[in-house]
Amino acid sequence: MLTAAAAFVLTAGGVAVAGLRAYRRRFLSATRWFAVALLPAGLYLSGLFPVARTIGSELADWATGLVFDPRVWTGIALLAVSAGLLVGTRWAGRRSAVGAGESRPEAAGPAPARPAVAGAPAQPSAGAARPAGAANPAGAQKPAQPAKPPKAGKRDDGLGDDFADIEEILRRRGI
Repeated sequence: MLTAAAAFVLTAGGVAVAGLRAYRRRFLSATRWFAVALLPAGLYLSGLFPVARTIGSELADWATGLVFDPRVWTGIALLAVSAGLLVGTRWAGRRSAVGAGESRPEAAGPAPARPAVAGAPAQPSAGAARPAGAANPAGAQKPAQPAKPPKAGKRDDGLGDDFADIEEILRRRGI
């Protein structure tokens, strides 16, 4: 009976604080207080207070056994060794993946001299001719090699050169 009274007093106090918060127009805080205020009554009505008492009693018994029982200390030591091994192997795995001892494939060569700006066509269209002194709006540099004339059967939107570069890279790597 005392548990019921304590639960409902705590709930009533929390609802009162939530009401004061709502009166001061702090609705988010009022909602949080109301949610927390419902917990004691909900725990009592659902029958979880005896479960909490049982859990607390078992934890207390375990703690007193911890002090006086060497088996418990051995179990804790085994758990600590297990956790240390797991953390150590994770750390060693990350370290070896970054280390220089692992053989990795070399790059196929230097990067092409083309700019890394996506979407900028290699050749400006005839309608988009700029004056000789105008700056490049994309900030990209001109390619080091003169533009190749489009081959027969290839598209004239600048993608033919890109695909030729990709084919050359794949050919160098033997793919």
